[in-house]
Amino acid sequence: MGGDEAPLKIVEGGLQALREGRNRFELVFVGRKEEVESEILKFNPSGLNYSIEDAREVIGMEETPNVALKQKRDSSIVVGVNLHKERHVDAIVSAGNTGAFMAASTLLLGRLKGVGRPAVGTPLPTINDVCLLIDSGANSDSRPQHIVEFGVMGSIYAREILKKKNPTVGLLNIGEESSKGNEMAQAAYPLLERSSLNFIGNVEGRDIFAGKADVVLSDGFVGNIVLKFAESILPTLRSRFKNYATGSIVRSIRAAMAATTLKKVLKGFNYETQGGAPLLGVNGISIIGHGGSTALAVKNMVLRAEEMVNHNIARLIESSISKIEVRAS
Repeated sequence: MGGDEAPLKIVEGGLQALREGRNRFELVFVGRKEEVESEILKFNPSGLNYSIEDAREVIGMEETPNVALKQKRDSSIVVGVNLHKERHVDAIVSAGNTGAFMAASTLLLGRLKGVGRPAVGTPLPTINDVCLLIDSGANSDSRPQHIVEFGVMGSIYAREILKKKNPTVGLLNIGEESSKGNEMAQAAYPLLERSSLNFIGNVEGRDIFAGKADVVLSDGFVGNIVLKFAESILPTLRSRFKNYATGSIVRSIRAAMAATTLKKVLKGFNYETQGGAPLLGVNGISIIGHGGSTALAVKNMVLRAEEMVNHNIARLIESSISKIEVRAS
């Protein structure tokens, strides 16, 4: 029930995922049953493997996460996360209130053994491929050891899901020298050096889109600022392109000729294609979607969740964290 166009786009995208996935999995829609069922019937769901779990309440986008979780235990977010906690489902995705979804996932699912703080990993486009920014919003403040944990979790995700054979790891900083940055960054640097991660040192903001590192480490405060800036690029370019095209007939023709190429070039900046942002470090598979998620975005989130389940991401993180802690201590 969460998202700007819920439940319509959530249902549409979920059914698209079932069709593209050739019914490799069952999809459980969580929300007000009669509303969800009404939307499902619009898309000819015959033969698709789905069910509906009734949840009467909805946590609004403006609601305070912790208060909402306590007061709305029958919300689609709480009911859905509890289904995952009780292992009735293997993963959960949501485009609803991000804070409430992260809080529910962390508090109800719990943290994996050895994980100090779960973190959000967000795929960002680079010149040739994609990198993972972690943490991009779960923790405003982080300790040096948490940064190392982010590196472990991000490397596993990059290797298993983004198909990076031996992912390089960079620490986001204001300069390349190890002495640069605030106290946290300076303390994290030697821990990362002593770890078994493929650590390449500090990377600057300009290095993210250049693809200098496959995994870019940051605390959630700076990471979220970078993420929101990145999200603004595509709408800004679209607006500038549109303004240029309306300047004259000649400009309109030029814009039309370039439109197809531009669309292909900027495809990587479209969050809809990325499959959401995983909350890594919780005891399960939890994927956060954009509040404005379209059917395409929801479809890719569901398919990404299936991929993470098949790669047993949570267990890989848990086993790797215990090893890295010894090396980084």
